[in-house]
Amino acid sequence: MPNAAMTEKTDVVLIGAGIMSATLGALLRQLQPDWSISLFERLDAAAAESSDPWNNAGTGHSALCELNYSPQNADGSVDITKAIDINERFQVSRQFWSYAVENNILGDPSRFINPIPHVSFVHGADNVDYLRKRYEALSRHPLFEGMEYIDSPDEFARRLPLMARGRDFSDPVALNWTDGGTDIDFGALTQELLAYLGASGADLAFGHEVRDLSKQSDGSWLVKVRNLRTRETRTLISKFVFVGAGGGALPLLQKSGIKEIDGFGGFPVSGQFFRCTNPELIQQHEAKVYGKAAVGAPPMSVPHLDTRVIKGTPGLLFGPYAGWTPKFLKDGKLTDLFKSVKPNNLFSLLGVGVTELGLTKYLVSELLKSQAGKVDTLSEFIPRADGRDWELITAGQRVQVIRRKGAGGVLEFGTAVVAAADGTIAGLLGASPGASTGVTAMLDVMQRCFPTEYAQWTPKLKEMIPSLGVKLSEDQALFHEVWDWTSKTLNLTGGTDNTPRHAGVAASR
Repeated sequence: MPNAAMTEKTDVVLIGAGIMSATLGALLRQLQPDWSISLFERLDAAAAESSDPWNNAGTGHSALCELNYSPQNADGSVDITKAIDINERFQVSRQFWSYAVENNILGDPSRFINPIPHVSFVHGADNVDYLRKRYEALSRHPLFEGMEYIDSPDEFARRLPLMARGRDFSDPVALNWTDGGTDIDFGALTQELLAYLGASGADLAFGHEVRDLSKQSDGSWLVKVRNLRTRETRTLISKFVFVGAGGGALPLLQKSGIKEIDGFGGFPVSGQFFRCTNPELIQQHEAKVYGKAAVGAPPMSVPHLDTRVIKGTPGLLFGPYAGWTPKFLKDGKLTDLFKSVKPNNLFSLLGVGVTELGLTKYLVSELLKSQAGKVDTLSEFIPRADGRDWELITAGQRVQVIRRKGAGGVLEFGTAVVAAADGTIAGLLGASPGASTGVTAMLDVMQRCFPTEYAQWTPKLKEMIPSLGVKLSEDQALFHEVWDWTSKTLNLTGGTDNTPRHAGVAASR
């Protein structure tokens, strides 16, 4: 144990200044205001990695438009199980954000969330047939009310003029259109949550890198932090540690030595997007339009043409185009992947190398794709695309989860919470749709790591999230109540009245 006079004590250490740490910190501050919280971020700004608005599509994943959440079965039917689960989780986020707006945790919601149609787009007779079946399966479900099916070229052109111009409609097209979608600036949302956390007394330290984590005999954690500007080291003793460091989470959890991380590995994939530089084109498109991934391509490769609203200004992104680097963070090191290989995850990594040859082939083809080839991909969405109207930007670095399975491993394209059995440390691995469903993920962390306190927190949590413990897909009346409340509070209905409705919703439950 280090010299007590040189050691700081805190109740909670949050590692990483992204949306996950910000969400967990804000929740804990509301639930346990007497706890001390210290947050450390190696970069000099909040939300500078995956939570930065230009490093993700800001879709607010609710499965309204993402076709990989509603796969087609061998018999031709469409499985909407995953779509319902993702949508349920996003409704939880909407509720917490609405509570946060009403209680001055967050400011003007238009700074981080704006209404935008979510659209699924396909072409070709087989794909059109699939999309019709998807519509028939989803539109009957309470969470997907209002979805439209469109296969008229004229209506297509009216709603998506940029995508219609120059298109050969002899190749049939179809859309699933939902007006109730959103665009989310997770960077702005993160910054506002952290501003609240700092104003409430939390210690927010930027330019500080957590170098080591070690378990103490009393169950607490010794956390060593390096100030990257002064090179000075801080040592803290914390009762609980959350590792929300994006691609940096796996190495830190490995350093902690918890057995629950054994067998986990990570596969880094960098993303690139085309960002539109022509204001005239931006004005001709107002939707988030998702297509189908190419045959054999992974779910993360689903192409999409996205309207973005960042600092009140509309923009347009198309992608993603995959790249590869062994770095685990955009600002990471070339040795990240190699250092993450351990005896306990070697067979997981080797197993994925054998089973995911399709991913390897996809990545190689993407890396070899020229600028003109990238424009050709864009042309599927915008037939008359001109490369001079678009600039290629490097987006966030994603580290996909590799989990042990049998004697080998399996690659997962979602998020995974890893927590020690005693609840003293937890971390989040993986990527999309993490940010949009981050509140649910952090509730999972709290329930697993603070089971006793969680039971005491439940009444307060139900004030924040009226549907807590209830599946909205099975309670249509409650869904309509919370949908109306969140739509009004987050200014997603076109109005400006933010009169609180939350108390009535909570009381009715």
